[in-house]
Amino acid sequence: MSTNVPRANPLRRFTPLLWVGPAAALIIGVVIWPVVVMATTSTLNISPDGFNLGSAGLGNYRELFQEIALPGVLMRTAVWVVGVVVVTMVVSLLLAQLFNQAFPGRRVARWALIAPWGASVMMTSLIFRWALNAQNGVVNVILHDLGLVNLGTDQADWLGRPVAAFVWMMAVAVFVSLPFSTYAILAGLQTMDSAVYEAARVDGASPWRIYRSITLPLLRPALIVATLINVINVFNSFPIIWEMTRGGPGYSTSTTTTFMFILKQSYIGESAALSVINFAIVVIVALVFLKVAKWKDQVD
Repeated sequence: MSTNVPRANPLRRFTPLLWVGPAAALIIGVVIWPVVVMATTSTLNISPDGFNLGSAGLGNYRELFQEIALPGVLMRTAVWVVGVVVVTMVVSLLLAQLFNQAFPGRRVARWALIAPWGASVMMTSLIFRWALNAQNGVVNVILHDLGLVNLGTDQADWLGRPVAAFVWMMAVAVFVSLPFSTYAILAGLQTMDSAVYEAARVDGASPWRIYRSITLPLLRPALIVATLINVINVFNSFPIIWEMTRGGPGYSTSTTTTFMFILKQSYIGESAALSVINFAIVVIVALVFLKVAKWKDQVD
């Protein structure tokens, strides 16, 4: 007696590819392929007109490390990333705590916080550049009315002085970074069980002890995600610096991202070499941060 057992369709094993295939194709086309092209270009001798003149080996990297401006650019990049991310996270933590409380107009305040996030970063940067105009910018007009600056002088030319310009650009970077970080932390706060806090109060814990021993540890996953995404975004930030100072005067307000774009005007190979280094820095910083923050423990 024979039984007819339906044979499994051999193509069924490939069904998962229908789901992961588009995402994999997107990653290959948008992330991996550009990285391959970028790394390849960094080893080529390319004229300013874009003609490939053959292999340059590691010559572009040697030329890049001989750039006099590079040490200053790397130092400013470190200050830019650390300063903006630290201030953003501290202010976001305070704002999230505020928005987690009940107060009149809380909904409107939360909506208002989204505005810098919804607006174009380039548009926001242009608005700040106009506001800081030495002749008639609204910031200088207010300061002039208060008797603090004289219009049209070097004192009012905030973006013409490297240190002042860099501080203003960092302030703009914090301003546009606040919405995401605040909402990420706020989402973490709203998932916390009120019973835990009630038990801590019954045990006599002070508000500071509760915040330090309960709130901050439970917020750790949200803080890790917000910090990591901020580090990557701020490191790669281009529109703020380019629209406000073009990286100048000279290279005095350039970070690696804008310096890479400036190099591209005449030295395409060197620009590609700096792109590779930028990519490597971002990957290394992200991995080190996740290692230090023990991200795997949070996921598990």
